Amino acid sequence: MHFAQLRRREFITLLGGAATWPLTARTQQAGGMRRIGVLMAYEESIAEAQAWVAAFREEFRKLGWTESGDFQIDVRWATGDKATIAASQPDLILSSSTPTTAALLEQTRTIPIVFGIATDPVGSGFVASFARPGGNATGFTNFEPTMGGKWLELLKEIAPHVNRVAFLFNPVTGPYFEYYLGAFKAAAASLAVQPIVTPVRGPSELESAIAAQAREANGGIVVMPEAFTLAHRTEITSLAARHRLPAVYPYRVFAELGGLLSYGSDFTDNYRRAATYVDRILKGAKPSELPVQAPVKFELMINMKTAKALSLNVPFQLQQIADDVIE
Repeated sequence: MHFAQLRRREFITLLGGAATWPLTARTQQAGGMRRIGVLMAYEESIAEAQAWVAAFREEFRKLGWTESGDFQIDVRWATGDKATIAASQPDLILSSSTPTTAALLEQTRTIPIVFGIATDPVGSGFVASFARPGGNATGFTNFEPTMGGKWLELLKEIAPHVNRVAFLFNPVTGPYFEYYLGAFKAAAASLAVQPIVTPVRGPSELESAIAAQAREANGGIVVMPEAFTLAHRTEITSLAARHRLPAVYPYRVFAELGGLLSYGSDFTDNYRRAATYVDRILKGAKPSELPVQAPVKFELMINMKTAKALSLNVPFQLQQIADDVIE
């Protein structure tokens, strides 16, 4: 089952006894075994998500922790065993996304939570402010709200003829879509582009949504960052290619699969940075006093093969600033 098919109540079931994970587990002596629960919003088969967990583990070890010596990690995936998680007793939970963090906070307001990726933690009610979170959660954001406009600007730069652009997302797995829509619509107005809000609620709607965008000339697509679009990256890039639609994506894996262009933060870096917060909290720091941090590393990738297939001439300046160009 894809994460896109999991509703919040199913996440709560997956979490099981998260609310009852005992407080005593978090008051162990510094030298005792520390337990870290990890809740991922993705299937275990998704290589990128595996890489994020591996980056967290690696960085945490670099901070002086020895796995199976003084810490244990219990990772739960979207398709994981629901029966055993209630028996977990973590000192802290690492959350992978906005929906997983929302579900966790419905279960507990005492266990420390560090989110590796969250889109709008203030608007979502996870924290009171970036500087002073104020509760049991803190962590790292993945994108700035202005990215909604930046994606459209990049699309116009590489495909200047585009004047109708669909903003593609799943409102179930990306309930924070308004976070990006304001900047997207503002950029559309300044660039004389018709913005088309395009929600899809499952894989069966992707074909019709993308085909509809291709029925008229000069169409394009901006794909929003969230679990559904990542899980269905192969279908989305294939449909965009089949219908000859220029598209910009939030994750580099889309460009690697044949997507025209991707621009977004380096999620792996977020998980490395999350390890430093987990380290500090397990040593006594309070999540309420650790500021939420914005991303610091961004990547621009251009797939020149796809540009050629779409008869697009990529501006030399855009090629020069790209972090990676796929020839």
